[in-house]
Amino acid sequence: MNVTLTSDVIGRRVEVNGEHATVCYFGIVPPVAGLWLGVEWDNPERGKHDGSHEGTVYFKCRHPTGGSFIRPNKVNFGVDFLTALKNRYVLEDGPEEDGKEQIVTIGNRPVQTIGFDSIIKRQSQLNKLEEISLRNLAVNGAGDKGGIAKACPNIRKVDLSRNLLSSWDDVIDIADQLKNLEVLNLSENKLKFPSGSPSLIGTFSTLKVLVLNQTGITWAEVLRCASGWPVLEELYLESNNIFISERPADVLQTVKLLDLSSNQSIDENQLFLIAYLPRLEQLILSDIGISSLHFPDAGIGCKTSMFPSLQYLVVNDNQISQWSFINELDKLQSLHTLSCMRNPLTAGGKDAQTTRQFIIARIGQLRTLDRCQILPEERRGAELDYRKAFGNEWKKAGGHQNPDKNRPNEEFLAAHPRYQLLCLKYGAPEDEELKTQQPFLLKNQLLTLKIKYPNQLGQNVLEKQLPDSMTIQKVKGLLSRLLKVPVSELQLSYESPKVSCPENMKWTTAHPLRNTGLNDLRSLSTLTFYSNILSF
Repeated sequence: MNVTLTSDVIGRRVEVNGEHATVCYFGIVPPVAGLWLGVEWDNPERGKHDGSHEGTVYFKCRHPTGGSFIRPNKVNFGVDFLTALKNRYVLEDGPEEDGKEQIVTIGNRPVQTIGFDSIIKRQSQLNKLEEISLRNLAVNGAGDKGGIAKACPNIRKVDLSRNLLSSWDDVIDIADQLKNLEVLNLSENKLKFPSGSPSLIGTFSTLKVLVLNQTGITWAEVLRCASGWPVLEELYLESNNIFISERPADVLQTVKLLDLSSNQSIDENQLFLIAYLPRLEQLILSDIGISSLHFPDAGIGCKTSMFPSLQYLVVNDNQISQWSFINELDKLQSLHTLSCMRNPLTAGGKDAQTTRQFIIARIGQLRTLDRCQILPEERRGAELDYRKAFGNEWKKAGGHQNPDKNRPNEEFLAAHPRYQLLCLKYGAPEDEELKTQQPFLLKNQLLTLKIKYPNQLGQNVLEKQLPDSMTIQKVKGLLSRLLKVPVSELQLSYESPKVSCPENMKWTTAHPLRNTGLNDLRSLSTLTFYSNILSF
């Protein structure tokens, strides 16, 4: 590319055969004659050295193979915003339009023009644009002053990702001409940000969404620039090696979504510095390496004052392996949506469904987990299963069916903060529920049924051991043969000690099987929770 090179080329962004780099040196490299550009590649595998040649250090690289020397004529320095826009969005004129004559009146005089209508057409095309993508078009700056504002004043959304913008000043020069700008994507531009607060009065006055992924911005630079984003609602800062060093003061107060994914230096203490952003509803923390979380201002069963508006949390691809992390999330006042995929705690396998149930049971207000809605019946089942799964542990820790004696120790309550609440909601687990399942042996699969015939006085109670897989239909057949009664005349009911009744009635209460939801094809194992007495 023909560019007049001077010393201010240092810091410029360039493209060579599809690879991007930053110019770090301009001059001679003896003993080879001529001028060279020393560049540091975005992809360090593209380079050959660290900026040194034959013992002389010409520039420094962050990676030992991140640098190269290249002749200036091999480098693409890019094009301005308007040139890239026209190249992508303006239709080429046909030959018949280029030469077409037209008479227009200027003042009181008729003037003959050639190609005038094609100019109007091109201007009209740009003037109508509201959303544009100039991704990877080697845009290096705004170009002529005022040109963007004149050509395309109605643009609201701009994608400038993966271009050759080298500084935040380049961005300001473009944005200052787009008075309706609402969405701006600057990802994969290695930008130099100002060391002081930039003067941005009105430049980003309408900006609502800003994407700065892989731009090299630091947290201090975010806070310095944020004073110029008065109505910003969504801020994306993925893959910038950000370390949150200070609390936002009078900035970012309008932000509703913050994406800090793939910033491996962030830990829970840094997150607490952004915990009081008043409107923050969505927080994306995928792949930051976090493994623990504890809200110091909230005890067991209490809500934290941190993240008061947070509704949507993403913690995919982290190192979460302890249930204590999930327990802490129940302390968030407004959380209703969680994504926690690809963590050690939630790794796939045969226990994936159980893990999902336990997460649902531990976070009471959750309505969506890993992009799947939690229906009321799923929550009920999850909480009942959780209550049963840890029932024996609860009893050993001091839990009791009698409320006056129900005093589980602090260790249990810390590990299962919602367990007591679930006992209040569904009742404390019964001993029958908490029996350990026996190994699969035939003798362990037999049910002892006591069978009585109330309509025949003096009839002895029959006792039979039957497989729990035996269907009620087959039980009827067996009873029909034993008692010489047609199956059609048999009406089975069961007696359960679990149903409360007045003191003047029998301790066990009879219930027709038709009222239990059991049909002839259901197995006897369905009755094991209720009773071992059948009558007909």
